Amino acid sequence: MNSINVVFPDLETERMDLRNLTLEHSEQVYQHFSDSDVTRFMDIEPCRDIEEASEIIRYHEEDAGCRWGLFDKGNGNFLGTIGFHYIRSNQVVTAEIGFDLSKAYWGKGFMTEAMKEAMAFGFREAGFDTIDATVEPENKKSLQLLRKLGFHEDREPRDGLIYFYMEKEKKAQ
Repeated sequence: MNSINVVFPDLETERMDLRNLTLEHSEQVYQHFSDSDVTRFMDIEPCRDIEEASEIIRYHEEDAGCRWGLFDKGNGNFLGTIGFHYIRSNQVVTAEIGFDLSKAYWGKGFMTEAMKEAMAFGFREAGFDTIDATVEPENKKSLQLLRKLGFHEDREPRDGLIYFYMEKEKKAQ
């Protein structure tokens, strides 16, 4: 497998700024990830203190991927995170996308908006051929989101998770 080096700039949507998380965001990340409803379907426990939030940020800073904080353009509130990790290349470049949103913003289209922008960047700028995601079967909101966005779904769960993927559209020659 080849290593992939991508620069992940800040992005924006109509209602949000997507900013690369830094240690300056530790308090916001702590508040967000200390909510057990947010972390329920993630492979982390709720944050118990700011140092754990800082560890999450440092992990993503050192990873080959990225993690953007989602910030409301209107009031600056921290809404959640989205980003790419587990980027790998074996003739095609694949990146896994992960996302989470604070309860107050569930069901308001924020994650759909963020996903569309992140995916457009991934395919257009980062050169990803495939974007994939894994979801626990009980995580109905994430399942609904990925289906709505047009991700393909593997029929058989892997390691108890449902696997989704989307391939870059090929232009006619």
